Amino acid sequence: MAQGTGSINSDYKDWEWSDDAGERARLLQSPSVETVPKNSERQGNGLGSTSALGAVFIVVNAALGAGLLNFPAAFSMAGGVAAGIALQMCMLIFIIGGLVILAYCSQASNERTYQEVVWAVCGKVPGVLCEVAIAVYTFGTCIAFLIIIGDQEDKIIAALVKEPEEAGSSRWYTDRKFTISITAFLLILPLSIPKEIGFQKYASSLSVIGTWYVTAVIIIKYIWPDKELVPVEIPTSPSTWTAVFNAMPTICFGFQCHVSSVPVFNSMKQPEVKTWGAVVTAAMVIALFVYTGTGICGFLTFGAGVEQDVLMSYPSNDIPVALARAFIILCVLTSYPILHFCGRAVLEGLWLRYTGITVEEDVVRERRRRLLQTISWFLLTLLLALFIPDIGKVISVIGGLAACFIFVFPGLCLIQAKLSEIQETRAISWWAQVSYGVFMVTLGAFIFGQTTANAIFVDLTA
Repeated sequence: MAQGTGSINSDYKDWEWSDDAGERARLLQSPSVETVPKNSERQGNGLGSTSALGAVFIVVNAALGAGLLNFPAAFSMAGGVAAGIALQMCMLIFIIGGLVILAYCSQASNERTYQEVVWAVCGKVPGVLCEVAIAVYTFGTCIAFLIIIGDQEDKIIAALVKEPEEAGSSRWYTDRKFTISITAFLLILPLSIPKEIGFQKYASSLSVIGTWYVTAVIIIKYIWPDKELVPVEIPTSPSTWTAVFNAMPTICFGFQCHVSSVPVFNSMKQPEVKTWGAVVTAAMVIALFVYTGTGICGFLTFGAGVEQDVLMSYPSNDIPVALARAFIILCVLTSYPILHFCGRAVLEGLWLRYTGITVEEDVVRERRRRLLQTISWFLLTLLLALFIPDIGKVISVIGGLAACFIFVFPGLCLIQAKLSEIQETRAISWWAQVSYGVFMVTLGAFIFGQTTANAIFVDLTA
């Protein structure tokens, strides 16, 4: 990573990360965003090529995904439609605020990726914690994707072989563990090995279309329900006052696009904080409508009996839903390699920093190290997915980490950025921004602690 002259925290330079090593480990660049080297940006015509409207759709693309399948269950946990909408609206204020803070700190530090901003603004320890959190988050998300594949394939196979779903399949080739494994080895592993992932942008665009189709199917199925789809019970309030917090991991997981937002901001033709504020507000409102529509209609269709993956609540022989399942499988098949690439890049950056490997050694050993990292990552996520069939347990863990990306790290960046300003007197706006940063860190730490503790002591030990 080139050492930016605008770095706020001098500790960032203490690690002596070389320009070459950083160039090899440009982390978490969105595959849809064409970027330029940092030393040539913002010079004359060296600005990015993404328009404000294009940035809106890229951010929406980053936010929307397979996480929408869990929103009906989140509404059920929150205690109904009113509670679910209120919780989303309250959190959306801080979600948008975090995106704006990251853009502000990116400009101040002259850094182009999420973790580089945290390194430059907050220093060494938060930077390492951020990179570790990204690696764990992407690893957990890959596990969730494999579980989703198994869930959808179970329903599709049940429809094809015409066997009762409750009885399970007696054929070895329709066993869940076999179908997940064969799909992963034949389709996911080959897509995860390449050094670059730009070739997947077309498939990723198709998966976005699939996400919108899934939302449309869930809404239509609520408006014109099948006769056998009768909700068990429609909760109108949470069972306990703490139950509402159980919905937070799903919301954080769904709206988390912060890690990829910094490269998007820097790819814009006019990378200005004010313009970016309008971009992310529009993008989050679009995502809000999609998630809310899915959450409300899926929840009201099945009530308290809705599954963690809402598509699992529909019968296997429903053709429009079967197509939705196929789209979701396509979505996660293309998303897994992208998430793995992000996690692998973080691990590569940590490896280069700690070992101090020269450029020549890195060129010689990079392919062997990449293959070892990819195969190890793939096998570990596959094994965990085979023995953790409940996606809700995985979401409860990685949703807490998503809260760190949305609240904790942006809040820390804002606090450190304001403290680094040299001012004779502190204006009211300065104190307001520092207080806002402190509140974001506190809220994010609470969500992370509460959801992680709940996942460990309730979900994972059940």
